[in-house]
Amino acid sequence: MPSRHDPQPDFVDPGLSAAHRAALRSLDRVVEHTAEPTPPAQALADVVEQLSAKGVLVLTGAGVSTDSGIPDYRGPQGSLRRSRPMTFQEFQADPAARQRYWARGFIGTHLMRQARPNIAHHIVADWQARGLLSGVVTQNVDDLHTVAGATGVVALHGDMRTVVCLDCGNEEQRQHFEARLEEANPGYREAVSVNAQEVNADGDVTLSQEIVDRFNTVRCLVCGSDRLKPSVVYFGENIPAPTRAAAEELKAEASSLLVIGSSLAVMSGYRFVLDAENRGHHVSVINGGPGRADAKVQTLWRTQVAPALEEVDAALRRRGL
Repeated sequence: MPSRHDPQPDFVDPGLSAAHRAALRSLDRVVEHTAEPTPPAQALADVVEQLSAKGVLVLTGAGVSTDSGIPDYRGPQGSLRRSRPMTFQEFQADPAARQRYWARGFIGTHLMRQARPNIAHHIVADWQARGLLSGVVTQNVDDLHTVAGATGVVALHGDMRTVVCLDCGNEEQRQHFEARLEEANPGYREAVSVNAQEVNADGDVTLSQEIVDRFNTVRCLVCGSDRLKPSVVYFGENIPAPTRAAAEELKAEASSLLVIGSSLAVMSGYRFVLDAENRGHHVSVINGGPGRADAKVQTLWRTQVAPALEEVDAALRRRGL
């Protein structure tokens, strides 16, 4: 998910306006308490049984990465309490928004790369290696599941590996693109004082307008456009068809769904529960706060993610799994 943008530009295209409004509704959605959590002992037993049966599709959200120092969106310390992410419509229509995104992302992504997988990432990767999972899907863009050793992870909202030109479609490796930004902004990163705790879940940090104004963007190497976008899915943007297809394939192969660290506030995540419900699959949620699908799931474990996964893993190992 992309960077912060305070003023909203005027849009002429009614289609863009409709998509923009839909994105803002998603961002403004308040996730409230709608169901009583499952008693902790029962929730633990349910999840252990679910994983023992194998074929579990794991869907993770920002809550799985908070112990790596990356804040979530809607939690008590979530980044949405500070500012809202920029929508795709704002990014593509407003040059100032693109400058703001790249200035903030130039600082934040560098800090995010210093984050390391926590015990939750390692446990999920280990469950996959032990044959308990049918697949792993994440709403995060931090790539920490893969760094922890998980394979074939479907990054529902993209990643930060490439940059694409919205005008000609040219793709550039993010590492090469950031080298060009470094060359265009000597000393910029050193002049900005932020720490890793200020990085948002989408890989940026909040900067003052004065600091943003000093940032120089770069252009597409092929067509010269400044409309260069990271390979992440913004609010108000559709998930790419190949990603959707990969997620649908994992849904079809799964026998149950385990949601970890997500409020499922956006439709792309919530749809996993709806589809599992339609298939008659058991759905468990492990999350620290309320979620959009709480009233629809069979097991609702309201708890901290990492300690819960450690409890589950210990119980599985006692079973020899």
